[in-house]
Amino acid sequence: MTTSRRRRLLTSATVVVLLALLWVLLWGTFSAGNLLNGLLLALVVTRVFPLPDTHVGGRVHPGAALVFLGRFLVDLVTASAQVAWLGVRPGRLPVSSVVACPVRSSSELHLTVLTEALSLVPGSVVIEVRPDLGLLYAHVLDAGDDAAVEAFRARVLQVEAQVVRALGTPEDIALLDQPPRSRA
Repeated sequence: MTTSRRRRLLTSATVVVLLALLWVLLWGTFSAGNLLNGLLLALVVTRVFPLPDTHVGGRVHPGAALVFLGRFLVDLVTASAQVAWLGVRPGRLPVSSVVACPVRSSSELHLTVLTEALSLVPGSVVIEVRPDLGLLYAHVLDAGDDAAVEAFRARVLQVEAQVVRALGTPEDIALLDQPPRSRA
């Protein structure tokens, strides 16, 4: 049996087991009957609706992943306090902007993690990703001047670099030395 066949078989078995466990959780009681029914249903579902073959590439680099997660948590707390202050402070209303941000990676995995990391932090939400153009569009709270827009673009590149270092191949990591593929 080839390595790729073994890998596909392991992936399929993992999906079946996870779906069966989800079935048991949905029923709320663990029993042999629920588990058997879940396994049978999972086998039927995975055969009728097979997942496409995908190649994720790269691997998790634990040190870089911890740096990314730590920075994400700091950003989450800091941005939450900043957005809360914007909501209660007296004075002018914050000016929001839609910002086009150039990115270096075209990997779906990297762009998905980047998009989630940016959208989960209060104050910004990604509204469109154009991997073909190397652009990410985000709605940014309190970005009414050029300095704030450029600061957000720089932050996007920082987060992208952290994601690629945490999940990328050596080739992906080498791309970080290149300028973004597109200029917004």
